[in-house]
Amino acid sequence: MDSDLVDIGKVGRPHGLDGSFFVEGASTRDGAFAVGTALYVDGEPARIVASKRGAQGRPVIRLDRPVARGATLAVPRSALPELPEDEYYAFQLVGLAVEEEGGRQLGRVRDVLEYPANDVLELDSGTALPLVEACVRLVDLANGRIVIAPGFADPA
Repeated sequence: MDSDLVDIGKVGRPHGLDGSFFVEGASTRDGAFAVGTALYVDGEPARIVASKRGAQGRPVIRLDRPVARGATLAVPRSALPELPEDEYYAFQLVGLAVEEEGGRQLGRVRDVLEYPANDVLELDSGTALPLVEACVRLVDLANGRIVIAPGFADPA
């Protein structure tokens, strides 16, 4: 996918007969699925023409053109709002090197998983780390690293 685009969900099962569908893995950002929003479906432009909440508050949208189930919905990075200090989008963390205080390298972030209590950093080494203040001491986007407190990863 184009590195200037950020995934915000996937085309899910249909809702009704008018072309509306549930958004699977939907972004929780306010306004992400508002009527009039321009987005990309598998890299091709589209616009949201109808939007509401379905079961369990999941977004149900209709686009200005038909799309295939399972297609990726994305927006340009430039369309994302600035976040407050010490808040990050998940895509900003993927690929960062993770090290313990003291310098022990633990791997790179492969994914950021959403869990009920808190998000979890999944590393390419298989390690899973809670994305909580007690664990994560520093997120240094400029230098491509995350520093964690000792004791959260298996001993070397």
